[in-house]
Amino acid sequence: MTRATLARVRLGHAWGAWITRWRHLVLAVWVLLTLVGGVAGGAIYDRTTTLDNERPGVESSEVAAAVDRLDPEGETVVAVLSGREFGATDLVSQASRVMFAVREIDGVAEVRDAYTAGGVIGDDGRSSLVVVELDLGLDEDEALRVADEVADLLRTVEVPQVLVGGELLAQRSFAEQAIADTVRGEVVALGFLCVALVMVLGGVRAAALPLAAAVAVIATTLVALVALTRVVDVSEFAVNIVTLLGIGLAVDYSLLMVFRFREEAARDRKADLETLLARTTASAGTAVLVSGLAVVTAMVGLHAFADPLLAAMALGGAIVVLVATVVGLTLVPALIAVTHRHLRARPRWPRRRGTPGLLARLAATAQRRPAVVASLCGVGLLVLAAPALQLRLANSDASALPPGSEERRTAEVVEAGFDEAVLPLTVLVDQDATDTRLQRLFTQLKGLPGTDEVFLRDDLEGVTRVEVVPRGAQAGPVAQQLVRDVRALGEGGLTLRVGGPAAELVDAKRETLDRLPLAVLLVLLPTFVLLLLLTGSVVVPLKAVLLNLLTLAATFGVMTAVFQWGWGSGVLGFEPWGAVDLTSPLLLSVFVFGLSMDYEVFLLSRIREEWDRRRDDSRAANDRAVLAGLTATGPVVTAAAVCIGIVFLGFALGELVAVKEIGIGMTVALLLDVTVVRGLLLPASMSLLGRHNWWPGRSAGAVTTPGGGAVSRRTTPRQASGQERQK
Repeated sequence: MTRATLARVRLGHAWGAWITRWRHLVLAVWVLLTLVGGVAGGAIYDRTTTLDNERPGVESSEVAAAVDRLDPEGETVVAVLSGREFGATDLVSQASRVMFAVREIDGVAEVRDAYTAGGVIGDDGRSSLVVVELDLGLDEDEALRVADEVADLLRTVEVPQVLVGGELLAQRSFAEQAIADTVRGEVVALGFLCVALVMVLGGVRAAALPLAAAVAVIATTLVALVALTRVVDVSEFAVNIVTLLGIGLAVDYSLLMVFRFREEAARDRKADLETLLARTTASAGTAVLVSGLAVVTAMVGLHAFADPLLAAMALGGAIVVLVATVVGLTLVPALIAVTHRHLRARPRWPRRRGTPGLLARLAATAQRRPAVVASLCGVGLLVLAAPALQLRLANSDASALPPGSEERRTAEVVEAGFDEAVLPLTVLVDQDATDTRLQRLFTQLKGLPGTDEVFLRDDLEGVTRVEVVPRGAQAGPVAQQLVRDVRALGEGGLTLRVGGPAAELVDAKRETLDRLPLAVLLVLLPTFVLLLLLTGSVVVPLKAVLLNLLTLAATFGVMTAVFQWGWGSGVLGFEPWGAVDLTSPLLLSVFVFGLSMDYEVFLLSRIREEWDRRRDDSRAANDRAVLAGLTATGPVVTAAAVCIGIVFLGFALGELVAVKEIGIGMTVALLLDVTVVRGLLLPASMSLLGRHNWWPGRSAGAVTTPGGGAVSRRTTPRQASGQERQK
C-alpha cells in the first residue's frame, strides 16, 4: 500500500469518525438546507430564461446581429387559413375585417396577409398565409401576451381550419412541454424507483435513505440556481439536468455507501458504529469523491462548446454534481449512522445471499475465455456503432414538438404548401449596391445547384443584403451545401457573410467539431489523472477511457437507428424527423461518461483493494482480484444501473423527441455498460493483460507499509506486523 493510499485511508477513517460523532448536527444542517430549497427553490421556474442557440463569434450569428442592428424586426406570429376557396366573397369580406382588427391590437407592428396586403396564397388555392410582426420593444412576456391576443382573433376567421404558430409560440410550447415531460417522468420514475429501492435494500426505511439524499440534492441545487439567476441567465433546461443527474448520482452514491457499510458490518460483527462507518468512508467515500470530480470535469468539457444552451446545462450540471458529492460524503454517512439498525436487512434483489451476482457470473465467464469474449464484445459494440457513421444532426425546431401540437402542424403546413415561406439565406456583402462586382455575384448565385431564387433586398449603410432561396427544406442538406458554396464565392475578392437557418446549422456543426478535441481533452485528461491517483496504474485509466468511448459509440449507433431511421418508433410512440437533435450527442456524452465513471470508479477501487492484498504478481492473482472486486461491488453497480435506468425510462415517456432521445439513449448506454462492458469486456481485458494492468505499480515483493518500509510478500501477515512494531 503506497503512502498516498495510506494517507487517503487515514483521512477517510477520520472523516467517518467525525461524521458519526456529529451526525445529528450534519442532519440538522441538511434538513434546514432542504427545507429552504423546498420553499425557495420553486422560484427557479419563474426566473429561468429562454436562451437562443446563437454562438458568439460565428459567421451566422454575426449576420443575425448585423441585420437586427441595421434593420431590426420584432417577433412574428404565423397563421395558415385553409379549407375554403380563397376568393369566396363572404370569406374575403370577413377575413379582411379580422386583419384590420389585428392591426389595431396594441403591440402589433405589421400584418402581411393575402386579403389586405398582397400576401401569400397556398399552392392549392385554398389556403393563405398570415404573418404578424410584433413591436420590437416588447419583452418576452409582453410579446407572448400580444401573440395570444392575435391568435385568438385570427381563429375567428370563418374557415374550416386556422393554424397559428411561429418561432415565438413554438419556443414557449417547447419549454412548457419540456417541463410537463419532466414532471411526468419524475412521477413515473420515482414511483418505480421506490419499488426498486425497497427490493434492493430490503425494506421501506432503508429505501428512504437514497430518496432522502436525492431530495436534498435537488432542493439544495434549485435554491443555488435561484441565487445564481441574480448574476447570470439560467435556462429552464438546466432544471432538467438537475433532476436527472441529482437523482442518478444521489442513488449511486447512497447505494455504494450502504452496501459497503453492510459488508463491513457483516465482516466484523463486534465492531462499533464509529469503526464501521470510518471503514466505509475510507473506502467507499474515496470512490464517491473521485467519481464526483470526474463528472464535474465532464461538465467543464460540455461548457467548452461555447453554446449558450449547453453552457447553461453545464452550469446546472456542475452545481448538482458538486452538491451530490457533498451529500454523498456528509448526509449519506450521517443517515447511515442514524438508521444503521434498519440497514441490516438483506436485499430481496439483485441476488440471494451466497449466490454470485450478475457481474460476477459474467466476469467468471469472461475469464475462462478472455480472448474470445473480448473479441466478440468488441466486434458487437462496433456493429452497434456502425449506424453512427450516417448520423445526421439538426437543430430542434417545431418539428420536434409532439405531432398533435398546433405549432408543429403550422410549421409542417407552411413548409409543404407555401414555397414562398421558405426562409432564405441572408448574404451580406460589404459593398454598396453600385459596386459592379455585385452583378457578377448575382449571376454566380443563380447558377449554384441548390439555388431557387435570388433577391436584392436593400442597401443598409454601405452593406448590401442579398437573399438566396434554397431548394427544398430551409435547413436541409441542399440548403447546407448551398451555404458552403456561397461562402466559397467570397474567395473571389468580395467580402460576404452568410446567415439564415441553414447557415446556423452549418456553423453549429463546424463549431462542435472544432471544439470537440478541446472538450475531449478537458474531460479525459482530468479523468485519467484521477484514475491514475486512485489505482496507481497508467494502463487501467487508459483502458477505462477506451471502454467508455466504445460505449458512447455504440449508444450513438443505436440512437441513429432509432431516432433518425425510425426503427421501433411505433413502439416508442414518436414520429422520426430524419435527424438527431444537435445537442443530444453532447448531453449523452456527458451523462454516459459521468455515470459510467461512477461504475468504473466503484469497481476499480475495489479491485485495487483486492490487488493490494495479493501474495504474488501472477495472472491468477490478477484474475482473483478482478473477480473478487466484481463479486463484492457488482451488486451495487447492477442495482444502481437498474434504478437509474428506471429514472431515464420515465423520461423516455415524454412527448418531446429531444427528451426521448436522452431517456432512450441513457437507458441503452446503461444496459450496454453494465452488462457488456463492465461484466464482460472489463474482466476479459484485465485477464489478458494480467499484472501489466498495474504498470508501473510496485511488485508484490516490496509493498510500502504504514511505517514507510518494505515488507516482503514471502513473510506472513503476523511476521510483517511484528516487523512493523519493531520499527
